[in-house]
Amino acid sequence: MPEEVLVHDWILFEKYNFEKTEIPEKYRELMGLAMAANIKCPYCQLMHKNMAKGAGASDDELAETAFLVSYTSRWSAMLRAQHYDMARLEKEVQQIGEHLSKKK
Repeated sequence: MPEEVLVHDWILFEKYNFEKTEIPEKYRELMGLAMAANIKCPYCQLMHKNMAKGAGASDDELAETAFLVSYTSRWSAMLRAQHYDMARLEKEVQQIGEHLSKKK
């Protein structure tokens, strides 16, 4: 990576990886792991998994993250393969949200 890019990117990398932000470190790293798994990047997976563990993520949390990644990927593939109508899905998601808010 060119040094002039690294100089600018490092500031953001440092802030969002090593400083306190709105999202607690453990959750940031679990999100990073989920993203890394979806883009199938072994480098990012290794880093985010270890950083999540360092931030206190348990083996059960890592396993649940792996499940959620696979679940989201599977449903995304099924919806795209069917060319599912986005307007229909938006209505269904709204109905699901209304249903869930009544359960609280």
